[in-house]
Amino acid sequence: GTSEEVAPPVQQCFMVPKKEINVVSDMAKWKRSQAYADYMGFILTLNEGVRGKKLTCEYKISEPIEKLVALLNTLDRWIDETPPVDQPSRFGNKAFRTWYAKLDQEAEKLVSAVIPKHLADAAPEVAVYLKESVGNSTRIDYGTGHEAAFAAFLCCLCKIGVLRVDDQMAIVFKVFNRYLEVMRKLQKTYRMEPAGSQGVWGLDDFQFLPFIWGSSQLIDHPSLEPRHFVDEKVVNENHKDFMFLECILFITEMKTGPFAEHSNQLWNISAVPSWSKVNQGLIRMYKAECLEKFPVIQHFKFGSLLPIQPVTS
Repeated sequence: GTSEEVAPPVQQCFMVPKKEINVVSDMAKWKRSQAYADYMGFILTLNEGVRGKKLTCEYKISEPIEKLVALLNTLDRWIDETPPVDQPSRFGNKAFRTWYAKLDQEAEKLVSAVIPKHLADAAPEVAVYLKESVGNSTRIDYGTGHEAAFAAFLCCLCKIGVLRVDDQMAIVFKVFNRYLEVMRKLQKTYRMEPAGSQGVWGLDDFQFLPFIWGSSQLIDHPSLEPRHFVDEKVVNENHKDFMFLECILFITEMKTGPFAEHSNQLWNISAVPSWSKVNQGLIRMYKAECLEKFPVIQHFKFGSLLPIQPVTS
């Protein structure tokens, strides 16, 4: 076909109709797609970029990074302005729908404030990923598919040139870390259900990427080994430097009982001898348990920036 047929116009963000192909070939199509290659490439590039680095280290903070943090601060402020409502059920507070409706309405405007004027046409498509990244307003749940949408949002900003190669550390340490803080606040405030959680057999109820990037941060650490992250004292003393330990701290705040019981997968990981082995294992697990599971990826949106077309290399 001609080149005009290849990519849909930027305005049109669409989803592959589920009825078009059955589940298995859908997954095969996704794994062969340009979107999958670009997304995974983005995750792995950032994984290398933060290797052996602390959250508190020095790194460049560009204007787009500052604007993204401001965007996330706005979402945080809206939580304060939308307190949970009294309702009979403990989980899934309906105030989340009010909060989400505001994001739904404002998303394009928020994204337009981050991207330069000459790229304004990309805002509607990029905004779709932002809206997908905060949880589902019908089910009032949140999971790794929503987290993946935020990573895809950042990936799109890289593809249109808003974020650059030298923003790598700031993307993870400044933007993604702030995103995690806001998501944890959402999860706590509105008592969100874990989406597609495997309960005790999953890595974590809500997140996955901070464990990957967080384990990369700890590679070749002079004293912290994987066995240490189940030690409360170690976590309390080092969580401000390492994303992985921030995640562990949040789990222990939210869950009661022995760590080995409520977080069995993580407990098993603490027996792995080195952080580089943990990191490699988590990347494999992420592909298998998140990116290649239909319930997680069925909601993933494809457009002109992350196309479903097969990889052309």
